[in-house]
Amino acid sequence: MDGTGSPLAGKCAIVTGSTQGLGLAIARKLAAAGCHVVLHGLADAAAGAELRGALEREHGVRTWFSDADFRSRQGIEQLYRDASRELAECDVLVNNAVVRHAAPVESFDAAAWDDAIAVNLSAAFHLTRLAVPAMKRRSWGRIVNVSSIYGLIGAPDRVGYVTTKTALIGLTRAVALETVSHGITCNAVCPGTIETPVHTATIAAMSERERIPRVEAERRFLASKQPTGRFIGADGVAALVAFLCGPDAADITGATLPVDGGWSVA
Repeated sequence: MDGTGSPLAGKCAIVTGSTQGLGLAIARKLAAAGCHVVLHGLADAAAGAELRGALEREHGVRTWFSDADFRSRQGIEQLYRDASRELAECDVLVNNAVVRHAAPVESFDAAAWDDAIAVNLSAAFHLTRLAVPAMKRRSWGRIVNVSSIYGLIGAPDRVGYVTTKTALIGLTRAVALETVSHGITCNAVCPGTIETPVHTATIAAMSERERIPRVEAERRFLASKQPTGRFIGADGVAALVAFLCGPDAADITGATLPVDGGWSVA
């Protein structure tokens, strides 16, 4: 399958945190729409090359991989320069890279706080400021910030994550208004709980410990969260991101879009 004939065909997309999970699902969805894709994450060179090859073979697009350390502004700027040289200047920017640390505020490690601010928030700001000038020159651009249900509500022991995901929504609104007359949109998506290896292990342990089917363990795990009682599908979130990048979403900017199974309104 390729995106020949798609409005996004030939566009260049940077998707941060895209070597696994939601970021990889987004990268795949944009590649299917014909975007050339910059992959980014902590995978080693061999794993990065494998991901690149899979996208190129399946969708006939060009790709590039970076393992830039987002704790460093220089690393972020180098990623943008290298991506522009290897593929093209950015048309679509998806800020998805994230770190998570858990602790009560009084014992939250200062280095973990700096880590969360740098990766979850400052990297999105720096990439946006780098990408916007070229988007303005072309009078077209799409920026999607991956916030979270925790950008909409609070939670204990997650001060770094809640703060940065909330701040991403503020960044979205400010950039949307600054760029609205230049053919650029900037939106935030707020997923609920998407299954991760940590969640899988927790549910498997609950299923074994309580001698219940996995589906029941999953329902109990999510009982106080998503009213649907099931994990949010990464492919569905990725489809929303791709829609926001397409022509039918040209009038959607500055929006905060929950994908949380009703969690934020329960």
